[in-house]
Amino acid sequence: MKTFPMFLQMAGRRVVIVGGGEQAAQKARLILKTEARIDVLAPSLEEELADLAAAGRVHHDAGPISAAHFADTSLVFVATGCAGADGALHALAKAAGTTVNVVDRPDLCDAITPSIVDRDPVVVAIGTEGTAPVLARQIKTRMEQALEPRLGDLAALAGRLRSSAAQRLGPRARRDLWRWVFNDAPRAVHAGGAEREAAQLIKDAIRTGDFGAKAGGSVALVGAGPGAADLITLRAVQRLQEADVIFYDRLVDPEVLELARRDAERVYVGKAPGCHAWPQERITAMLVATARQGKRVVRLKSGDPGVFGRAAEELEALKGADIPVEIVPGVTSASGAAAAAGEVLTERGKVDTLVLTTGHSEIRPEAPEWFDRLVPGTRVALYMAVRAAGDVSRLLASAPQADRIEICVVANAQTEHQQVVTCTPRALPTCLERHGITDTAIIFVTLPKTAAVAPLKQIA
Repeated sequence: MKTFPMFLQMAGRRVVIVGGGEQAAQKARLILKTEARIDVLAPSLEEELADLAAAGRVHHDAGPISAAHFADTSLVFVATGCAGADGALHALAKAAGTTVNVVDRPDLCDAITPSIVDRDPVVVAIGTEGTAPVLARQIKTRMEQALEPRLGDLAALAGRLRSSAAQRLGPRARRDLWRWVFNDAPRAVHAGGAEREAAQLIKDAIRTGDFGAKAGGSVALVGAGPGAADLITLRAVQRLQEADVIFYDRLVDPEVLELARRDAERVYVGKAPGCHAWPQERITAMLVATARQGKRVVRLKSGDPGVFGRAAEELEALKGADIPVEIVPGVTSASGAAAAAGEVLTERGKVDTLVLTTGHSEIRPEAPEWFDRLVPGTRVALYMAVRAAGDVSRLLASAPQADRIEICVVANAQTEHQQVVTCTPRALPTCLERHGITDTAIIFVTLPKTAAVAPLKQIA
């Protein structure tokens, strides 16, 4: 980020707007939403600003402007409409040591005005560092639609009741309470216009401690998707924001962890092929032990936890310990890799059978089961197969229809280091070596449908 987003306390502070035209009026409208004192410096004012000055909502100074006008000022907007005047006034304001925004001059701006969604006290600020104001307005429109008009009133009500909740409820119970307030009945009732009923629901919940919260800990086995943070599901984001502790793997994008609650504990458990920072048994034991402490736990796995994620072992242990457990599916690596290559996993008339399997273990003297399934119209997605590429290559190269087999390798799918390469079965090891692919790849093996339909046979 070139700019850092921050909300400034404005009550009792002074904001100076230099200029008396429409641009100055726009800034005045914006700052009038705060509790700041507004001084407008201009020889004359357009009609709206003049009315505000007459009503005492802004203070007008028509005299000559000096550096003293900018002393003890939290923020200065320069909006004269004259490039020369704007530059000179910027210099005066900076000499006074204040923060300056010169309208339509990003090169002279210490601060950039964001697009704002106002549900006071809930405020959403959207910025593009001055590069794309139209995009900022589009995002603002979507946020305006997503946040009900009365949401700020509900937030203010929650703020007034925080002290009462803190006196009666512990930290965990308070989080459960406010999660219920903003996700469940109080928000729905309040949005429908029944503010008193919503307030009574919250007060009763604080008094009784009964708001549908479940005592004890729980575990969510969450799929982080194949790479990019924006491929994670909305439910997964929600579980991350609820989590007290997150156990995460090596392949999880750091940006995914940024979606979690800021004070959630993060525990790295490694899980690199052949070199685990934590053995699976230890991970499973820690999930059980942490949940028994009454904490909400997320086990965050790359891709989908149900596809080669060893989730079955964790699931069995958690159920055996009578701990509530949920599986939150994610986009599996094969789907992410195919999309990265601009391909589909199945295709009418060409591929109607999809096999997801692993090539992590060594190829035994007999052919693996997926080889017998590689008949025309089949695509095999080999997970964790890079280390077995030599065996896969020799097996496929010796097949009767080897010249029709298509190989596509997608490494680090959906990340900035993504690679997509194609080759023949015989060239697979050389191709991987040439492109420096040593790990984290899906190898697609495809035998498309043609007029010839003789199945591949296992090679003795």
